[in-house]
Amino acid sequence: MASFVTEVLAHSGRLEKEDLGTRISRLTRQVEEIKGEVCNMISKKYSEFLPSMQTAQDLVTQVHKLSDDIDQLKSRIESEVRRDLHVSTAEFTDLKHQLQRDSLVLNLLKQLQEFSTAIEDYNCAIAEKKYVTAAKHLEEAQKCWKLLKSRKCFDLKLLKSLSMELTIQKQNILYHLGEEWQKLIVWKVPPSKDTNSLEFHLQTELHLCTEQSQKEEKSPALSMSSVLLAFSILGELNTKLKSFGKMLLNYILKPLASCPSLHAVVESQPPVVTLRFESVTTNLEYPSPSDVFVKIKLVLEMLHKQLLDLPLDADLENEKPPQMALAEMLGDLIWEDLSECLIKNCLVYSIPTNSSKLQQYEEIIQSTEEFENTLKKMRFLKGDTTDLLKYARNINSHFANKKCQDVIVAARNLMTSEIHNTVKITPDAKINLPDLPCTEDDEKVQKVSKVPYDEAGKLKPENPLDQHSFSMPTCRISESVQKLMELAYQTLLEATTSSDQCAVQLFYSVRNIFHLFHDVVPTYHKENLQKLPQLAAIHHNNCMYIAHHLLTLGHQFTLRLAPILCDGTATFVDLVPGFRRLGTECFLAQMRAQKGELLERLSSARNFLNMDDEENYSAANKAIRQVLHQLKRLGIVWQDVLPVNIYCKAMGTLLNTAVSEIIGRITALE
Repeated sequence: MASFVTEVLAHSGRLEKEDLGTRISRLTRQVEEIKGEVCNMISKKYSEFLPSMQTAQDLVTQVHKLSDDIDQLKSRIESEVRRDLHVSTAEFTDLKHQLQRDSLVLNLLKQLQEFSTAIEDYNCAIAEKKYVTAAKHLEEAQKCWKLLKSRKCFDLKLLKSLSMELTIQKQNILYHLGEEWQKLIVWKVPPSKDTNSLEFHLQTELHLCTEQSQKEEKSPALSMSSVLLAFSILGELNTKLKSFGKMLLNYILKPLASCPSLHAVVESQPPVVTLRFESVTTNLEYPSPSDVFVKIKLVLEMLHKQLLDLPLDADLENEKPPQMALAEMLGDLIWEDLSECLIKNCLVYSIPTNSSKLQQYEEIIQSTEEFENTLKKMRFLKGDTTDLLKYARNINSHFANKKCQDVIVAARNLMTSEIHNTVKITPDAKINLPDLPCTEDDEKVQKVSKVPYDEAGKLKPENPLDQHSFSMPTCRISESVQKLMELAYQTLLEATTSSDQCAVQLFYSVRNIFHLFHDVVPTYHKENLQKLPQLAAIHHNNCMYIAHHLLTLGHQFTLRLAPILCDGTATFVDLVPGFRRLGTECFLAQMRAQKGELLERLSSARNFLNMDDEENYSAANKAIRQVLHQLKRLGIVWQDVLPVNIYCKAMGTLLNTAVSEIIGRITALE
């Protein structure tokens, strides 16, 4: 009877469904049991650090068996039972969902198994100093951990333990790689605070070991390429190169770019290559760009050969090579600072100060371009034009800026020098004017000057004005002011042979010289100009001398400057009134001070009362003598300094002040 019922139920499919449900329930219980045991084992291994190797292997066997059973059930559900799904869809749907949950749990257990296997393989590779293999296994474990983390249903406490294990193992391999790196790249830096001294640089050395020596049979030699590849897999290569690049800049490249007597020396004694410095006697204050480029190329070529272009190990040929970006990475890290150092310490000082030497600068531009091309071949630089070459090619602008800066600095030094060092100016004396080439307009003027009469027939050009009509009268001016005017003429002459941009900058630099004089001299020498009559007179003459030259300075160069300056803007006439006023006000202030002193001395004469009284007579006599002494002293310090007409007016005004005061006091007695 029972067999008959069983056959009927089996034929109807009901018994099949009940049998599947029973088996899936049993599998679910087994999966949960194994999950608990695995979690307990992982917790003990990574949290409590208890040995559980045999248990893990048994669990792996059970997991594989369960996985096979689940696959068989899934196959039966998808094939045989599908025809009866229309009978009990809900029942089979629940069974399928339960099976999917079990499959998910099983996948998580597989990830845990792969994580554990990767960590075990990592520890074995570390023990054998196979750091590249160890880095790969650690990377696999990292991927497993990320996949487990993405499953929200996974135990957070267990994830934290796995994460801590990954962190510990990564720091462990980085420590070992760091020790190997220090053995392969050795810096010998002297313990000195003065890192810019020549002695410090001469004691600095860099040792590169392409491969460690094999001291023991069990300890295989470790190559530079394997260490670099391990760093690359771990994502720490950029950090290590950044630290190396900083040391390279500070102790090797920057000293070569700033000290002309330093030269790099490369000594090779396989497997060690040593880079050190030696000093060569030189008279150069600043290094030549071409020499610096040669020195730096020597260093970078050595690094490229020994460090950045190493061959890969045989078992790593299919891997992405570390040198595919090593040179570019190092170039990106150091090039900006290196190019800035080369500009500040070499190219700036190589800019000529005279336009006649600009042609020679083409050699420096060419050497800069060759230097960059060499670096591009070694892949230190990319194909784009860099700031270094742009700076070298922009020579006209840099020349103008440097020239203008030098002119302003020289002018300011002259303005702050002593005023009392004077030279005598006579109507026949001429400033050392530059020889200006003749233009077509000059030739026209010469032809017109040969005409004996003008159009009205009244004026005869052969009867010229006196040669001293527009000359400075005889006087004394500061030697520094004479040099200042010579500097202005020479700068404008430089502008006539320069490019348009440079000519405009130089022209306005000359204008800035006179603006600077107007502001600096009265302030810098203020105390002496107020106290010393002779300096006040010299300053007066200086201002008049400058104003005298400003009247014609622009016209002499108008037709020889850049076209943009030939439309009437190249003039200095607008500065003339300011300079005349500056000199006049200073001298008038000194005159008022002298006038005050005269009146103060005459105030002690007791109004010339009762000259019969001996005391009154003595006081009046003393006051008169003091006035005469003051006038005599002023005559001595002014007579050889001021022009004759100015001297006579000044002395006459002061004498008139004294006489008028005396007469006024005497007439008041009547």
